[in-house]
Amino acid sequence: MAVLKVAHLGHPILRQVAEPIAPETITSPEIQRLIDDMIATMEDEDGAGLAAPQVHVSKRLVVYGVRNNPRYPDADEITLTVLINPRITPLTKRQEEDWEGCLSVPDMRGRVPRFTKIRVEAYGRDGKPFRFDADDFHARVVQHECDHLDGHVYLDRMRSMETLSFLPEYHRYWLERDEDR
Repeated sequence: MAVLKVAHLGHPILRQVAEPIAPETITSPEIQRLIDDMIATMEDEDGAGLAAPQVHVSKRLVVYGVRNNPRYPDADEITLTVLINPRITPLTKRQEEDWEGCLSVPDMRGRVPRFTKIRVEAYGRDGKPFRFDADDFHARVVQHECDHLDGHVYLDRMRSMETLSFLPEYHRYWLERDEDR
């Protein structure tokens, strides 16, 4: 496994719609190696998830999972998951605004509205289709990563840029305020 270079905002690949992966190629050594490398990169960066365009590959592939992550110490554990050609359907109109960051927009945070409950349909690493429902933080992570497949970053979803903050200012001015709520 290799740790790959993460594309930062401004790189054109982050604004492109990623190409679907042919289901018959999912179990190929090339795609399996890409999955392994993306998992290694996500873990090396302490990310909650990673989309293929973030590592300079225009494919509809997402990996995510949260376990003992220092960037998300209070987050519920999310099993390591691979989504290939994912489709998301909101299961509610309800959205909540919460803080997000991104490996492609380093050292910043902002409040982003996301659906609180979604259905996800995708192919798994084994090439078989599956589906599941996700809510709350899990749903947020999936929506964030799948946005990358359509050329979006979390900044595009922010209702207001007033909360956009560098990490030191987020910790100093926003985190304490949110914990007091």
